Amino acid sequence: MFLRIVSDSFTRKPRRKVLTAAALALGMAVATATLEVALDVGDRLAREFRSLGANLLVTPASDTLPLEIGGVDYRPVDAGAYLPVSDLGKLKTIFWRNNVVGFAPFLDVPVSISSSGSQEISHEEMIGTWYSHSVTVPDGSAFTTGISATDPWWHVDGRWFSDAAEEGVAGAALAQRLNLRAGSQIKIDADGHSRTLTITGIVSTGGREDNSILAPLEIAQELAGRPGEYRRLLVSALTKPADSFSERDPSTMTPVEYDRWYCSPYISSISHQIQQQLPGVEVRAIRQVAEGEGRILTRVSGLMWIVTIAALFAAALAVGATSATTVLERRSEIGLMKALGASRRAVSAFFVAEQLFLALVGGVLGYALGIVLARELGIGIFGTAPELRWILLPIVLVLAAVVALLGSLLPLGRASRVDPAPVLRGE
Repeated sequence: MFLRIVSDSFTRKPRRKVLTAAALALGMAVATATLEVALDVGDRLAREFRSLGANLLVTPASDTLPLEIGGVDYRPVDAGAYLPVSDLGKLKTIFWRNNVVGFAPFLDVPVSISSSGSQEISHEEMIGTWYSHSVTVPDGSAFTTGISATDPWWHVDGRWFSDAAEEGVAGAALAQRLNLRAGSQIKIDADGHSRTLTITGIVSTGGREDNSILAPLEIAQELAGRPGEYRRLLVSALTKPADSFSERDPSTMTPVEYDRWYCSPYISSISHQIQQQLPGVEVRAIRQVAEGEGRILTRVSGLMWIVTIAALFAAALAVGATSATTVLERRSEIGLMKALGASRRAVSAFFVAEQLFLALVGGVLGYALGIVLARELGIGIFGTAPELRWILLPIVLVLAAVVALLGSLLPLGRASRVDPAPVLRGE
C-alpha cells in the first residue's frame, strides 16, 4: 500500500516532480563539476606554477657570507663551500621524490671574454648549469633535469646549448653590449684556463642571467678549478599551500604529528627530506614564489567551494518552493489519509519517500551532466580533462538526498500538521 500511494503520486501529477528532479539535477551538476575541478585544481595549478620557476634554493650550510653587487657574486672562486654533483641523484629517493619535477645546479665563475675578430676584453660572469642533463638515481634509473625543467619560461632567440658541447648562450643585455649573436665565437679565460665557445642563442630572463654567459656546468667547473662541484641548486617541487601546522618546528611534534607532517607535501617537509638526503646543505624556500602560489591555490579552492555551496543552496530553495506548492495542492489527500487513521509519521514518510526517489533521479542525472561540464571546464582552463572520480557518485547522491530533505523540511512539517476536519469540510 505504501509503495502504491507513492507511485500514484508520480503518475497523477508529474509536473511538480519533474521540476523538483530538474532543480536537483542542475544543482548536482554544478556541484559535481566544481568538486571534480576543485579536487584536481591543486595539482593542475601546482604544475602550472612549476613552469614559472623553482621554489627551493639549496646552498652549502657552511658557505661564507655572499658578496654580491648587482646580482654578481664577487667572492673568489676558492672561497666558500661547494657541494658534489654526484649526490644529486639522491633527490629522487626522498619520500616525495615524485613531486620533485626538476633541479638544476649552478656554479658562477668570473671570466674574461673576447669575441672573435676583436681584441677588446670584457670582464663578465659565466653561469655554469645543466640544460637537459641525465642524472643517475641510486636505484639505477635515469632522470633528465636541468633548467629546461626548472625554468622552461626562459625565452631563447636561437637554441639552448648542448650539455656535452663547447657551446653557450648569451644574456640579452650582454649580447647587445658585446655585439653577440647566434653563431658568434667567444674566448673565455679564467685563472689560467681558456675555452672557446660557440654562442647558440640569446636568452632573456629579466634577471641577472641577462648580463651573463650561460654554459654547460662541466665547462664552468673546469674554468673554476672545481670539477664535479657546484655552489647552489634550484629545485622545482610540487607542494601544497602552507598552513599553521606546516610552519611548526618538527622537533616539537609528537610522533603522530611528525608522521602527518612528513607525509604531507608541504614545502617545509620536502625541504627537510632534501636536507636528510644531502648532508651539509641548507634548504630555503623561495618565499615570493611559495607564498604567492599558496595564496592563489587557497583562493581558487575557496572559490570552487563557494560555488558548490551556492549551487546546493539554490537547489534547496527550488526544492522547497515546489514542495510547498505540492503540499498545498494535496491538502485534501493528506486530510483524507489522516481521517483514515494515518499518523503524522506515516504522512511524513510518504513525502520523504517521494523526495528521496527524486533525489536519486536528480543525483544520477546531475552527476552525468556534471562530468560533461567538468570535462569542458578542464579542457578550457587546463587543456586536459580532469580525472574521472567514481567516488563522487555516492557523495553526490548523498548531497542530493540532504538537499531534497532540507529543502522540503518546512513543507513536510506543514503537511504533518494538517487537521483533517476543516480540510474535508472544504475550509
